[in-house]
Amino acid sequence: MANYRINRISEEIRKEVSDIIRNDVKDPRIAEFSSVVKTEVTGDLRHAKIYVSVMAGEKERKDTLEGLKKASGFIRRELGKRLDIRHVPELQFIMDNSIEYSVEISKKISELNLNQENQNDNK
Repeated sequence: MANYRINRISEEIRKEVSDIIRNDVKDPRIAEFSSVVKTEVTGDLRHAKIYVSVMAGEKERKDTLEGLKKASGFIRRELGKRLDIRHVPELQFIMDNSIEYSVEISKKISELNLNQENQNDNK
């Protein structure tokens, strides 16, 4: 299958799963500040890895991942209703820490800049 088609389907799945999680899933374990970062779909469209980022503590991340795994059947059914593809992929949710990592790096850069300015002011 053409790589551009897989990328298009992957992006469409990401958008739809994000919308389903935000608007249709009513599980209280799923954190409000969770977002679908990336989706990887296999070439035969049978499996999809969905990377989710949660801006919360470790307990909330685990609860969100558990809630998403429990709701994967519902999410898959809703995805099948929204997309016109022959096979709706099996969904596998994976925690992605890239947003938290980038926030941490941004804080460290800000601290370094502040320290640099303080050193220049003291001279």
